[in-house]
Amino acid sequence: MKLVLPPGMSPQRFDAAVKALQAAVGAGWVMTSDEDRDAYADIYAPGPETLWSASGAVAPSTVEEVQAVVRIANEHKLPLWTVARGKNLGYGTAAPRMPGCMVLDLGRMNRILEVDPELGYCVIEPGVGFIDLYEHIQREKLPLMMSVPGNGWGSVLGNALDHGIGYTPYGVHASNLCGMEVVLANGDVVRTGLGAMENNKAAHLFPFSYGPSWDQMFTQSNLGVVTKAGMWLMPEPETSVELNLEIPQAEDIAWVIDTLTPLRLNRIIDQSIFIPSWLGKMTILGQRKDFWDKPGAIPDWRVQELLKEHKLSYWNMQLRLYGEESVTKAKAAVVKAAFAPHLKTPIGERWWRKGDPTNVMDLTLGVPSAVPLQMGDWVGGRSAHMGFSPVVPATGKHVLDQMRRSRKIINDHDVDFYASFTIGGRFCNNVNMLMYDRDNDKQVETIKTLFNALIADAAAHGYAEYRTHLGWMDAISNTFGFNNHAMRRMTEQVKNTLDPNGILSPGKNGIWPSAYADQRGKALA
Repeated sequence: MKLVLPPGMSPQRFDAAVKALQAAVGAGWVMTSDEDRDAYADIYAPGPETLWSASGAVAPSTVEEVQAVVRIANEHKLPLWTVARGKNLGYGTAAPRMPGCMVLDLGRMNRILEVDPELGYCVIEPGVGFIDLYEHIQREKLPLMMSVPGNGWGSVLGNALDHGIGYTPYGVHASNLCGMEVVLANGDVVRTGLGAMENNKAAHLFPFSYGPSWDQMFTQSNLGVVTKAGMWLMPEPETSVELNLEIPQAEDIAWVIDTLTPLRLNRIIDQSIFIPSWLGKMTILGQRKDFWDKPGAIPDWRVQELLKEHKLSYWNMQLRLYGEESVTKAKAAVVKAAFAPHLKTPIGERWWRKGDPTNVMDLTLGVPSAVPLQMGDWVGGRSAHMGFSPVVPATGKHVLDQMRRSRKIINDHDVDFYASFTIGGRFCNNVNMLMYDRDNDKQVETIKTLFNALIADAAAHGYAEYRTHLGWMDAISNTFGFNNHAMRRMTEQVKNTLDPNGILSPGKNGIWPSAYADQRGKALA
C-alpha cells in the first residue's frame, strides 16, 4: 500500500518523526514500507483498503517506550492509532479511522505480570492474547477459567476495552477490568482506581476509586493508551452441565427470551447466554455454494430443507450452568421445568467435571478458538464479514420486534440472514453477521447500503450499536443526539484538554479532536 500522509503533514516532517521513533524504539520496530502498511490494512474492508490506510506502524515494548512515542508524536504532530493486537475482525482490524495515522502497535507488550488464583484476577499487558493467557493457566494448573470471544487470536485487554463479549458468567468483559495503567497524550502515566496509591494491595480487586472513577473512560476511547490492566477471572467450577435446546421456529425467540431473562436475573443461569440462528452451524459445515449455489439470499423453502437435512432447529442453543454438583443439578431442574411447556424434544445434557478434558471449540468453558472465524469463508472468494450489533432490552417483545425488522431489511437487500442474541443481563446484544465477497463490487455496495438502512431503522426505534466498523463510527456517533450531542461534546472537551494536538486515535468512535475536526464525516464507507 502506497504512503498516505496524515492531513496537513509534509513528507519532511513525517520523515523526521520516523527517525525520532527509530531512535526511541529501534529501527526494526518502526515499519513504513508498502508491505508493512499492507499488514495493517483492514482485510475485511467494505471497499478499498486505502480508505483507512496507515502511514506505518511503531511497536514499543515497554511503558517507557510508549511514553517516548507519544512525546515524539506530539513534537511532530503525528497522529497515532492504538491497537493491542489488531485482531478486531469485522470492525476494522488494525486500520486507523483517519487515513495516514501511524499505528501504535502494542503487540510486543505481551507480559503476563501476575495471576492470582486465590482471588481470581490477572494483571496483563495489551499484547497478551486469549490463547497466551489460557496456555499460561493450563501450564501452571491454576484453578481458573477464562471468558473468551469468538476470536482466540485477539487481545484480552483489547477485547475488553472495545466492549467485547464472551459466553461464561464473566462474559461482559469490560466489567472485568479493574485497575489500569494508562499513558496520556502528554506522556504522563496514571493508574486508575486504588492503583493511584503507591503499592496499593487492592488495586485490582476494588472496582472504584477514591473520588471519581476513570476506568471506563479509557474503554472505546482515544483519551489514553492502556499499557496494563487487571482482569477478573472466574474460579474454575467443580462441575458444569451443558443443556442443549433446539428451538424450532424463528419467532420462538420471543418466548425463549421471556423464559431465559428471569432465570438470568435471578442467577439460576449465570452465563452470558448465546442464542445463534441456524446459519452459524452451516458456516462450519461448508461454504454457501455447497448448500445454495444461486445468487441472492437463500429462500425460506430451502432454509427449511436444510434444517431437515442437517437436523437443525432455527435456533440451536447451548446453555451452561456452573458450580457445585448438587447446586448445578438443582439449577438444571429449574431450567428444564421452565422450558418444558414449550419444547417437544427432550433437553440434552452433557456434564463436565473438574479434571475432565475440554472440547477445543467450547467457548462456554473458556477455551479460546478460531473456529467461529470460519464464517468468513461462507460466501467464497475474498470472504469478509461485518457485524451490525444493536443492544435491545432482554424482553421477548423487544427482541422479536428487532428480529422481524432487521430480517425484513436484510431480506429486502437479498442477503442471507444470520443473527444471534446474547443475553448479558437486562440487555441483549443482537449481532447480525453480514457476509460478502470483497471482490464482488455489487455485494460490497449492497452491504454498505444495507448497513446504513439497519442503522437508520434501529435508531428510529430507540436502539443503538455497541460497536461498529471504522467506516460507520461517525454515523453511529450521530445517533446519540440527545441535547445536541451533549455526550459527544463533553467527551471532545475532555479530549481537547488531555490531547490538544489530537495525536491519539483521532475519530475513534466519532470523537474528533479540534486538531482534526474537519475530518469528521470523511473516509466513510
